[in-house]
Amino acid sequence: MQLEELINQHYSKLNDNDFHILKYILNHKHTCYHLGIDALAKACSVSRSSILRLAQKLGFSGYSEFRVFLKWEDQPEEGESMSFEKLLDDIEANLKFLRTKDMTDMCQLIDAADRIFVYGSGNAQKICARDLQRMFIPRHRYLILIEDTNEFNLMRDDFKVNDLFIIISLSGETPELIPQARMLSAKGIPFISITNLKNNVLAQLTPHNLYATSKPVTLSDKTEIVAFAPFFLVGEALFRAYVDYKEAEKNDNE
Repeated sequence: MQLEELINQHYSKLNDNDFHILKYILNHKHTCYHLGIDALAKACSVSRSSILRLAQKLGFSGYSEFRVFLKWEDQPEEGESMSFEKLLDDIEANLKFLRTKDMTDMCQLIDAADRIFVYGSGNAQKICARDLQRMFIPRHRYLILIEDTNEFNLMRDDFKVNDLFIIISLSGETPELIPQARMLSAKGIPFISITNLKNNVLAQLTPHNLYATSKPVTLSDKTEIVAFAPFFLVGEALFRAYVDYKEAEKNDNE
């Protein structure tokens, strides 16, 4: 999704100050993502909080995610760079996002949950889910893998508010996934979404969002390929953040 589409989607939420900031961003799309939040605020002659509020109105949890989105959008169009180079760009964008992402609230959810369910919306996403399940075993957190929609529906009456879901979806817009996520939200069952970096329904339904930047590449024969390495990277980062959280907790108690 391009910035212009996000503006149209959230147009009713935006005020004159927001449009003033967006005018600067649209006129400096190739350079503004190099600016930190303070530098961008100074360039637009607005406050830091104005930039943060705008990012949140557009569906991002904060400026860091918005900044990664702007960089991702500025990548060359298809045909302008090779598939391998785009993979490296995706990984670089993910590393920048992860360096600034605070996962403390997610680690607290993982630690407090009675049960943790992990759910991938497609074949590749299921492989990511299994890998996440494998990683947490040494920390004695045993993730329950939900294989498909039928399994979810059979189990839904047993889900409790003390459970936690980790949902992995490429688009965050999978039709059969959205009613399930809405049901979890309605029942007060927390979930962490891992989706591609764009505004999407799944990410809107929870404050606990992780984004895996993976820009599709269209080859000369019109075949489209999507990298899932960023999803594995984000899953590993979540696990390592939890390890660090538990180690810090242990040190504090000694």
